[in-house]
Amino acid sequence: MKDTEKYLIHATIAADGVVERSDVVGAVFGQTEGLLGDELDLRDLQESSRVGRIDVAVESENGQSFGEVTVASSLDKVETAILAAALETIDRIGPCQASVEVTGIEDVRAAKRREVVERAKELVAGGFEETSLRSDDILAEVREAARVEGIVDYEGLPAGPRVGDSDAVIVVEGRADVLTLLECGIKNAVAVEGTNVPDAVADLTADRTVTAFLDGDRGGELILRELAQVGDVDYVAFAPPGESVEDLDRNTVFEALRGKVPYSSLADEPNLREAAAGDSGGAPDDDGDSGVVADEARGAAADGLVEAVEDAPAPGAIDAEAADREEVGEERERDSADTADTADTADTADGDTDGDDTAGDDAGRDEGTAAADDDANVSDDTADGDDTADGDDAGSDSDDADTADAASDREASDGSAADAPLDDEPRSIEEHVQEVVDAGSDRARLLGDDRGVLAEVDATDAFDAVESAETAPHTVVVDGLIDQRLLDVAAQRGVSELLGREVGQFVKRPVGTRVLTVGDLRAGS
Repeated sequence: MKDTEKYLIHATIAADGVVERSDVVGAVFGQTEGLLGDELDLRDLQESSRVGRIDVAVESENGQSFGEVTVASSLDKVETAILAAALETIDRIGPCQASVEVTGIEDVRAAKRREVVERAKELVAGGFEETSLRSDDILAEVREAARVEGIVDYEGLPAGPRVGDSDAVIVVEGRADVLTLLECGIKNAVAVEGTNVPDAVADLTADRTVTAFLDGDRGGELILRELAQVGDVDYVAFAPPGESVEDLDRNTVFEALRGKVPYSSLADEPNLREAAAGDSGGAPDDDGDSGVVADEARGAAADGLVEAVEDAPAPGAIDAEAADREEVGEERERDSADTADTADTADTADGDTDGDDTAGDDAGRDEGTAAADDDANVSDDTADGDDTADGDDAGSDSDDADTADAASDREASDGSAADAPLDDEPRSIEEHVQEVVDAGSDRARLLGDDRGVLAEVDATDAFDAVESAETAPHTVVVDGLIDQRLLDVAAQRGVSELLGREVGQFVKRPVGTRVLTVGDLRAGS
């Protein structure tokens, strides 16, 4: 009844004698029975839970009894008022004369509303935390939380969240170094926590590409030498002399990592830091899978968040590439010169042929003139001879026409060959897709950074071509299925894009390599 009550009837009782609670309850039920009809019978209303229990509080003093009666009602306002008035008809309680007076009818819902209002006032006054975040502040806070992930525990060591599944790891000295790299977006760092390299780090270096990124002091050298004894170190990078990794800003961190050098070139040096500084001008000569973070090397998001550092191209590689381009340019110039010489030769030959035709025509005209002068005695044989000569002239003209057509065809062929782009000339991705995929060539084409063709092989040989390419391709276009095996070798070689006719199911999908079907490319994904 507590959940459904709407009103509370409050009444006072007074009896000339000593009465108890049961006497009061009995008088209420007994003297109101049949008074209001069946619909408002108090017993029936109580059985149907439309009226609650009757609460009585009575006290006796000096031979008289006084008390209060409270009746809960879920009836409407009119029915509750009639029931309250019926209580005042009670004139006897037990053996004693008595009187009942209704002092009030309380609206329970109004009381609750008053409580709600009072509590709401209190909450408005001191229940709200004063905040005035702007939209820019909210966006900045969420972006920061997305960019800087917390340090995780890897075999009891502080590490970035990607150490467990990344193809490459960065070994640093302490927890603060891991946090610094996390703030730079590099999530595959693990700390050795002292000069005693843990077994977990040594085991981790067995099957990963490992870069040791250490402080620019003697302690960093000691850690590097011990790490090289218990594990495999591929590359080394030091903070500037006298500085710690944890104190470096973002630009300095990336500059130091880009200047990493192969450990094999430093192993026998007495001073590793000086040797690394002297050798940092040349980038490591790797086969494409030794980026600081293999899965994330080229996966920088649009808002500038980076998760890895790409290897800087070696000056030697740049010089070799420039030399290759100069050699290709010289070959193109020689081809153009040969084409021009061929065209000149063809034109000269055509000129000679035209000269012969002109001489023949002049000889014919002279013979015709002579025949006209000797028309006195013309025989049938002479006429027949003239006919034969005319036939020969016609045959000569036909041969000249064929020669001219052949020369024209050669010129057109030379012109189209000159207009066609060379294999290594830069073209758009769409053109390569049309030539490889749309044409159904069953071929795979490896493209460089400038979209020039590095190599073209059968689609079934795409894996071997990417793996053995001297220059790691930027994009690979395949007329076939892109499977996990091809994706793995492309990620190891640093391929940025894989374009194919269709895409298979991937168990592991590296972040640094985009995989698209031709449909996805044209849909603008």
